[in-house]
Amino acid sequence: MFAEPWQAQAFALAVTLSGQGHFTWKEWAGALAGELTAAEARGESDDGSRYYHHWVAALERLVTEKGLSDAPVLEERKAAWADAYRHTPHGKPVVLGRPD
Repeated sequence: MFAEPWQAQAFALAVTLSGQGHFTWKEWAGALAGELTAAEARGESDDGSRYYHHWVAALERLVTEKGLSDAPVLEERKAAWADAYRHTPHGKPVVLGRPD
């Protein structure tokens, strides 16, 4: 079902936030459908390889629309994770915030 651990985590986060009442599953399905439709309009291939990228984009959109976070905070966090994985030796777990 999931090709990478982050895909399972994105799935679990959407389920958890919906379960906590931050958005309904109908809202979630609409947000994901919107992302998939936009990808199709951009001419992206529909081979399934980017499905969870669209899942994350829909999740980010709902999180900002519902006021759970805002775009600059999300971008800052994504940059921090990218920095962390670039500085993590192969085979080691990625940890946010490099040790000094």
